[in-house]
Amino acid sequence: MSKYVIAGITGNVGSVAAGELLARGEKVRGIVRNESRGAGWRERGAEIAAGSLEDREFLRKALGGAAGFFCLLPPNFAVEDFYGWQRRTADEIAGAVKESGVPLVVMLSSMGADRAEGTGPIKGLHYLENALRGTGTRLAAIRASYFQENAANVLPAARQAGIYPNFLPGANFAIPMVATKDIGRLAARLLREPPGRSEVVDLVGPMYSARQVCDALGKALGKPLRVVDIPAGGHVDALMQAGLARGLAEVMAEMYGAIGAGLLAAKGDRAVQGTTGIEETISELVSAARG
Repeated sequence: MSKYVIAGITGNVGSVAAGELLARGEKVRGIVRNESRGAGWRERGAEIAAGSLEDREFLRKALGGAAGFFCLLPPNFAVEDFYGWQRRTADEIAGAVKESGVPLVVMLSSMGADRAEGTGPIKGLHYLENALRGTGTRLAAIRASYFQENAANVLPAARQAGIYPNFLPGANFAIPMVATKDIGRLAARLLREPPGRSEVVDLVGPMYSARQVCDALGKALGKPLRVVDIPAGGHVDALMQAGLARGLAEVMAEMYGAIGAGLLAAKGDRAVQGTTGIEETISELVSAARG
């Protein structure tokens, strides 16, 4: 029987957490949507469970006998009712956790999850945190700062137009940015060395501005880039031009507004410092995009 269950094992965070655990001789069961996506992990020694976090019965079985569960709320940009989907999925996850009796859950959350409203997609993480607290499990919620890997979203504009679209208030407005590999490593550590009680852990990355990220991206691409500030009133239209449906664009614009207003702050029980620099992350993103 696997010791630790990892949701999103093929993703940026889950893959690192699973790799860390396997490297230390731990047993891992990875959750994938399709059996074929787990083939590489099976070769590395993980057990694979194919199914959806939206399926309570599947997840309850997958959690059977586990000492710990790494969970997240995967984005689903195809649904019309984004917040409704978040709440329904959170209820299924929490129901499976309660029914399985898994004693420890490490959850990927976000700074700002202390707030019930006004934070865009982070509202769903606030809801999931509280749903999990109601199950009786010991919860370690990792409230991560802004992902460094979000720089991948501007790669097309950088390559094609030589610009870095900025949705924050000014090119020199700095916020903490954390690499997903640092989140995965912390998740693995919390599973192996669980806290004595439920807690919120703020994972704070180094501080970067849009100009600094732009410069690092331009260096990796080998071309000069310029920051183009998108005013708050133009966020929805700009996101729609980038291909997002209006409803989702409004959700993301609310999040950018919350970041700009300073609402995504470290308010957990303790803080951990992420150490990966933006140059390393962007170099990896550009290399991966080139294939």
